[in-house]
Formats: sequence, C-alpha cells, structure tokens
Amino acid sequence: MPDAKTTDVNTLVGLTQEEAHRRAETEGYNEVPEPKKNLVLVFLKKFWGLTAWMLEAVVILSAILGKTLDLYIILALLVLNAILGFVQEVRASKAVETLKQKLRINARVLRDGKWQLVPARELVRGDVVRVRAGDFVPADVKLAEGNLEADQAALTGESLTVPKAPGDLLYSGSIVKSGEATTQVELTGAKTFFGKTTELVQTAKPKLHMEEVISQVVNWLLIIVGATLAVAFIAALVLGINLLNVLSLALVLMASSIPVALPAMFTISMAVGSLELVKRGVLVTRLSAAEDAATMDTLCTDKTGTITKNELTVAGVIPQEGFTEAQVLLWGALASQEANHDPIDLAFLHSAQAKGLKPETWTQKRFIPFDPKTRRTEAEVQNSGESLTVYKGAVNVLAELTGSNLAALTEQAHEYADKGYRTLAVAVKQNGKLNLAGLVALYDPPRPDAGQLISELRNLGIKVKMLTGDALPIARETARQVGLSDAITTSAVFEEAHEKDPLEAGRVADASDGFAEIYPQDKFNIVESLQKKGHIVGMTGDGLNDAPSLKQAEVGIAVASATDVAKGAASAVLTGDGLANIVDLVKVGRMIYQRILTWIFNKVVKTFQIVVFVVAAFLLTHQFVVSAFDVVLLLFMIDFVTLSISTDRARWSPQPDTWDISALVRTSAVIGGLVVLESLGILWLGMSFFHLSGGTAGQASTLNSYSFAILFYFGLLTVFMVRERGHFWESSPSPQLFWITLADMAVVAVLLTVGIPGLPAIAPLATGTVVLMSAFFTFVVNDTIKTALLKAQNRAKVKKELS
Repeated sequence: MPDAKTTDVNTLVGLTQEEAHRRAETEGYNEVPEPKKNLVLVFLKKFWGLTAWMLEAVVILSAILGKTLDLYIILALLVLNAILGFVQEVRASKAVETLKQKLRINARVLRDGKWQLVPARELVRGDVVRVRAGDFVPADVKLAEGNLEADQAALTGESLTVPKAPGDLLYSGSIVKSGEATTQVELTGAKTFFGKTTELVQTAKPKLHMEEVISQVVNWLLIIVGATLAVAFIAALVLGINLLNVLSLALVLMASSIPVALPAMFTISMAVGSLELVKRGVLVTRLSAAEDAATMDTLCTDKTGTITKNELTVAGVIPQEGFTEAQVLLWGALASQEANHDPIDLAFLHSAQAKGLKPETWTQKRFIPFDPKTRRTEAEVQNSGESLTVYKGAVNVLAELTGSNLAALTEQAHEYADKGYRTLAVAVKQNGKLNLAGLVALYDPPRPDAGQLISELRNLGIKVKMLTGDALPIARETARQVGLSDAITTSAVFEEAHEKDPLEAGRVADASDGFAEIYPQDKFNIVESLQKKGHIVGMTGDGLNDAPSLKQAEVGIAVASATDVAKGAASAVLTGDGLANIVDLVKVGRMIYQRILTWIFNKVVKTFQIVVFVVAAFLLTHQFVVSAFDVVLLLFMIDFVTLSISTDRARWSPQPDTWDISALVRTSAVIGGLVVLESLGILWLGMSFFHLSGGTAGQASTLNSYSFAILFYFGLLTVFMVRERGHFWESSPSPQLFWITLADMAVVAVLLTVGIPGLPAIAPLATGTVVLMSAFFTFVVNDTIKTALLKAQNRAKVKKELS
C-alpha cells in the first residue's frame, strides 16, 4: 500500500487557486500518463523478422538474377504481410485509456475558503475534498473529519466494506458506501494505489505464443532449405553443373519455404473461433486468447465476484435463549434499510424475505443508519399496534449495550470465526427491556456453477488456483466449498519466496491451490512466476485489482460484472453470468489449435516435398522441373486456399495442447520423404509415357506444368490426410473446406489444359494420371503410415509423462 504523506494545509480554507495551479505544474495532474507509440516505427518493424528477412532475400535474389515478375510478386507479398501485421497491432488493448477515463470525474474541493466542483484531473496534493455515500474516490486521501464505510473490493478483493476514521487513508478507486467525511489529498495520479495498478497494466507483457510458433516453423523451414541447398551446391561442384543455375534453384527453394499465409491462418482461425465464442457468451478482445486457451494448463481465478457472488448472505443464526431463528432474522431485517444498498442490510432483508418473514409488513417509524462511531444500526418499528426497537451491529457493542457475556457469545460463534465469517449481533427492546436476541454469521457464498466449473476444468487437464485479498480462514473455507484443497498460501509467504528467489516463488505458486491476503502486485507476480515455470496461465477477475494480472496472463478473462478497466485489460470477456463459458473458451480454443496445426503440418510436408523433389529432379535430370513463378503460383493456389482449414470440423483434445514443432517436423519429414519418392515416380511416368521434357533456360516447358500438377495435387490432397489425427475417414471436413478445395482443383485442371504464360498446356490424361496417383498414395499409403507414426508418438509421450 502507498505510504501516507503529510501536508501543511488549513483544512478550513483549503489551497489557494494559485498554489493548486503551481502544484499541478510541478507535481503533475491527477492522471495516469500513457506512453505513445510511433505508428510509422510500428509499421517499419513489420519489415524486420525471420519471415520478412526471407521475403527480402528472395526480392534481392530475384533482382540479381533479373527475375522481374518474381521480384514484383514477392515484393507485393512482403508489403501485404507488413500491412496485415500492422493492422493487428494497432488493435492493442485500451486498458490504460479506460483507466484515464475513470479519473475524469468531478470532485468537491475547498479552495480559497469556498467549496467548488472541479475536474478530478485537477486535484493536487493538499487539496481538501469532501466525499460522501456513492462517491468514487478520485485520489488517495486521508480522513480529517467524519467516518465512513468504503468498498475496496475493486482494489484489494476484500468482500466486506472497510470502516474509515479520521487519520485513515482512503484509496483512489474505492467507493464510499455509507457516511461522509472531509479529507485531504495525499497522493495523485500514478503515485496513488489506483495509479500504481495502472502502471502494472502498462508494464504487463503477455507472451505472444503465435510469434514463437511462427518463428519455430520458419527456423525449421530454413533448416530444410539450407540443408538441401548445401547438398545441391556440393553435388553441382562434383558434377560440374553451373553454380549460377544452382543460385536460380536457391531462389525457387526460398520462395517455396516462406510461410507467408501462416500469420493470416492464425488471425483468420482465431477470428472465426471468436465469432463462434460470441454465440456461446464469450467476447474475445485479443484474438490470440482463443489459441492460448488451447494450451492453457493453469487458471488463476479471483475469489470475490468470480468464484463467489460478491454478495453477502446469511450463513447461520445462533438464537439466544427464549428467541427463535426467525425472530433474530426478522429483527435484523427490520434494523436494515434497502434504500441504503448496504451489503449487510441487503443480506438480512433478502434472507428474511426468502424465509417468508415479510419484513415489509412492518413500518419503520425511525431509522438510524450504521455509524462507525456506534458500530450499529437502530430502528423503531410498528406492526398491528406492536412497537419494537431493534438493533444490529458488532457483537461486542451489543453485548455491552445489553449486558450480555461477551466471552460466552464469542465461544458460541467460534465455528463461524474459524471459517472467517463475519458475525453480527441482533438485539430487541420490548416492553422497556433490552435483550440480545441472537448472533448472525454472514459470508460471500460461491456462485452456483463454481464447483462444477472447477471440476470440468480439472477434467480438461487445467489446474485451478484461487486468488483473494480476504483472510486465510475465508480463503480455505471457500476453497473447501468449491472442491479445492486447503493448500492456500498467504501473501507474506509468497512474497518472502519471491524476494529471495523467483524460482522458489514459482515452486510455491505451482504447489498451491490458492492464495490469501494478496494485493494487485501479488497477483501479477503469481501469474508471472507460473509463466516462468513454463505454464500457460489464464486469469479470471472482475475488479481494478485484477487488471494487471489479467493483461499479463496469456488468457485474461473478465466476468460479466467486471469493471471497465478489467474488461479493457482482459483478452476475453464473459457476456453472461457465471463462469461456465470458460469451458467453451477452452474447447473452442483447442479446436482452433487443431486447425492451425493442420495448416502447419501440411505446410511443412509440402515444403519438404517441393525442396527435396526439385533438388533431386535437378540432380537427376540437370534441368529445373519448376520455376520460381510456379512456386509463387503454388503459394497462392495452396497456401491461401487452404486458409479455409480455419472453418474445418476439428475435434478438441482432452488435455492442454502444446506446440511441439520439433515432433511435428519429424513426422512431417517422414510423410514428406514418402511424398518425394512418390512424386519422383509420377515424374518418371510423365517423362517416359507422356514424353514430357524441359525447355531451354528461362523458358517454361510442359515438364514444368506436369511437375506443378504433381506438387499442387499432392499439396491439396495431403490436407485431407493431415486434418485427421486418426485415419482420414474418421471425420468429415467442413463444407467450406471441401468445396473450396474441389473448386481449386478444378480451376488448376482447366489452367493446365488451356495453358497460361509460364504454365504451358498439357494433356488432360496427364493431369488425370497425376490426380489419381496422388489420391492413391495420399489416402492409402501415406495415411496408414501417418496414423501409425502419431499413435507411436502419443504412446511415447504418455510413457514420458508417467515416468
């Protein structure tokens, strides 16, 4: 918590306008400064990175070799890729701006001896401010006069209101629930508790796993191309082949390996998934959240307002001798007033109404609201000629008022005290005699779906951890009610570990099922510690205190009742009550993962096929079987058409997914090796039976068209093989994927029959032969081997996890 600072200002006069202006100039306004990005630099950075470098290298190589058409096509791809990335980044989170908007309220300030309304932005240290019930506190202020109750749930996660007396600090962002007070501003802007939370939101940097995956895929594709080119250069030297021809070959291979459509595949898949999630009550505000939800293995969930209702409820009643539970509840309700919206009053009223006690049939003749000085409420009520005076308040206060034995009352309530429940006393004055009628325990109950949610998430392989600002007993009791263990760690224990050794903090966080007595910085550190342990972390919350950790987590989930700041920092917002939609987010996220995995699987197989096939054919025939133009055309006809995989009927996996690109490449290499051998066999068939041959240097030939057909049809048909982790017939593709692929195959068949510049016509029989043989090898031979490989891989993975 920020430290209070004293100021020498007369609280009866306040600051002068001149002094307030001077302090604003020297100390800054009561706002949170937002770092500005240079959009030009953001755009230029899109030309920096592995994918951009590969495209730029191909552009330079095309210029050197005089391949003008190739140069313009690749240059257009480079610019398009940069524009897509730039547009996506510009849609960054607006959480900080939302926080600034929160501060744009008016405050009642005493200046030059006169009370006036000024924008909260203009508050400075030393200003005298009046706050009352319903006010949003605009700065960190110290009470000078008066008493009040403050709701700090959005800041600290505490579910109960906190009494404030003269000398206490009242934090910016809290809400005055009852009472009023004259206060003096201690801290403003980024120095406040509210502002420090804002700075945490600004510094929160979630890992972008999409970028990591793209980088890994590009690295492996570069390794495949580099290794194959090295073999080609060595073979060219041995065979006496012109190295300039090998350089032209390098251009073809580099163009084939660039996954230009991969970022688009991520974006489109997640956008399609986001639309599906909207129908299920989840609004995704950061597209990567849906994919990250697939790999999420840990969910940190805020207790107040997330696991629980953030609504006080009667947990139990202990009537004293001569009184009944119904009487205690009714009199407690009669000592309440609904118009105040006090959470304790509402708890008594709702409980009495639920039990049919009809407090509305009584008339309140006089009502004295809760006062932090007296720590009780009092009311004179009447019904059918019967008049009573009823009280409710702190146990020690009413025990003293009624002459009851405080030690005996404390012993009666120990069971509730052990659970961290708040216990109040109810007293009644009848016929001039005042008696303590009973004790009532209050608590913030779990949401009806909380236990079911936690159970479902565990079945999906996700660890659930509860985070709360409440005391340890309350945290343990809530954990017990929703099916979590009592392995709850306090903030002090975690922070001690975090300060000594961040790795030890990660181990503590990993072993705990929950955390108690924590503040925003603790939540942020817990999420960060779990991430350093290699976990993909989700975080649910509803208050300002959750905003930094919501933004830091890969999957930040704000519940429907969340503050605007929490929603702005989150990557997904639940639009309905409860938390059941998180399960939908996980399942849809895992389906999106499978779709992207299918595209990458197909891309690696296709790249392996093109690179090794082209080099092997070059070394065997001493001629180029495809040109750079052919490869770029393949890029558009396969890579961008197969974006329709984003609509495919994928099945979600029962456990969190992991981006094991190395294992994927190994499997792809085996399938790719098979496809190369099969492609060379079909090429031999074309040269032997259809008498196709290559043209002169720089000219397209019928052999180029035939080889293009081999690469194209194998590339498209392989999609239907790799989309299913079992045999290809075990699930059907989406209509969009099926019909778009069929249309693409038909268009290419027409192009091969009539011919276009750079792609001479070949006989329909030759095209038909390629289609039939590609289908046979893909669905009969390769599918059988793929299924066996993946099953062996899964067995090895399970064995490793068990060991």
